[in-house]
Amino acid sequence: MTDRYCVLGNPVAHSRSPAIHAQFAAQCGQDMGYEAVLAPLNGFAVTVAQFIAAGGKGANVTVPFKEEAFRLSTRRSARAERAGAVNTLVFGADEIFGDNTDGAGLVRDIEANRGIALAGKRILLLGAGGAARGALAPLLECRPAGLAIANRTADKAAALAAGFADLAAVDAGNYADFAGRTFDVVINATSASLAGAALPLPAGLFAPDSLAYDMMYGKGETPFLALARAQGAARRADGLGMLVEQAAEAFLVWRGVRPDTAPVLAALRAQIAA
Repeated sequence: MTDRYCVLGNPVAHSRSPAIHAQFAAQCGQDMGYEAVLAPLNGFAVTVAQFIAAGGKGANVTVPFKEEAFRLSTRRSARAERAGAVNTLVFGADEIFGDNTDGAGLVRDIEANRGIALAGKRILLLGAGGAARGALAPLLECRPAGLAIANRTADKAAALAAGFADLAAVDAGNYADFAGRTFDVVINATSASLAGAALPLPAGLFAPDSLAYDMMYGKGETPFLALARAQGAARRADGLGMLVEQAAEAFLVWRGVRPDTAPVLAALRAQIAA
């Protein structure tokens, strides 16, 4: 019997996860199906229970349910505990295991796909929401020279930094506070690009040979990447690679095998560009 998996979200019809996992399954010879499931905003837990009852083996979780998935999990990985959010569920006989593969996907895209080692780099993380929180521990594990969080509200950035103080000292402030400083890697973890909005970044943030990375992606250049190009960022990347890499990490959690992401990413990028 074919094992069933899904992505749960609201909205979810736009999700590329079914296409990604279909390619992973074919590549790895796995007998599994994967679908997009729309969960009512006030009915996430019920939708999960229904999917389990129908034989579901696991699920990805996207906005706005990652924190609710965290609470629903009866056991969680260390990285999910750190992130305070869950994007990957495994349904066992007597438990719901929650994991978070977002940060691992980000790091793998930057280091393996882009060939940029994060060790010794000065990193600036833009935003202090769930996406930033999920990225912090994996980034710090790479042992950068320093990591800072910039957010519209400095207090929120400071609170997030304090939550990871046991791992490393993390600077925090509003965007203007970082005027006069330069960074090797600047990562946009805000949703500004989804709204087509540019961030009020001070000039001079991007060091020579720096990387500007936007967790968002779409057809064409995001506002953040356009700004980074104008400010001299040597290398620029959107979040499509992160999407594919976090999916591969989830696939590994579910099936015990890691797919080759390169052909899947290439096919997906071609589809978006068409």
